[in-house]
Amino acid sequence: MLTLLIVLFFTQGPEDAAQKNAEAWLELVDEGRYVESWDEAASLFQKAVKKEDWKRTIASTREPLGALVSRTVTSRTYTDTLPGAPDGRYVVIQYDTKFANKKTAVETITPMMDPDGKWRVSGYFIR
Repeated sequence: MLTLLIVLFFTQGPEDAAQKNAEAWLELVDEGRYVESWDEAASLFQKAVKKEDWKRTIASTREPLGALVSRTVTSRTYTDTLPGAPDGRYVVIQYDTKFANKKTAVETITPMMDPDGKWRVSGYFIR
């Protein structure tokens, strides 16, 4: 019985692993390390957005918001399909987020299982 409890305690579901990697990626963006965030993104993301385009777009989106104040997960949904994306393993994560210059925002980040077996961000949106 104890072995079963230990296994259950240490076993991560796809949502847990995806969120962990998504938050490491968000930290890069929060710190303004945009090129590194592109380097750590999913291959699907990298094929869709050129590195310089990402750097320019995310800087013009994030910098006016100011520093991160808080970020709280509101939902995590595992799915094998997303509109406009190839079938795969995805977790759509939403956060209620506060920035210094924007008190209420919703961030949606979508990690996917990349071919290398690691969860990597394939999409990121702020509204």
